[in-house]
Amino acid sequence: MKEKQVFEDDLKKLQKIVEELSGGKLTLGEALKKYEEGINLAESCSQTLQEAERKVESLIKKDGRYTLKEFAEDGEGKD
Repeated sequence: MKEKQVFEDDLKKLQKIVEELSGGKLTLGEALKKYEEGINLAESCSQTLQEAERKVESLIKKDGRYTLKEFAEDGEGKD
């Protein structure tokens, strides 16, 4: 749960930064600082999503029964 909250907080911060940069009211120095912070937050969010993707399992129907199939990195499930 803590990981989800950190992700959600980072995403909200990133959205706020995008709004601030889009507003056009920042000085160049402020904008560069916000841009750098935004890049770091985007990388953190991306890493969290990639970790979650690796944990995903999906149900598949085989011979009339549902079984768990691990999510593979290349998008194909393992058999």
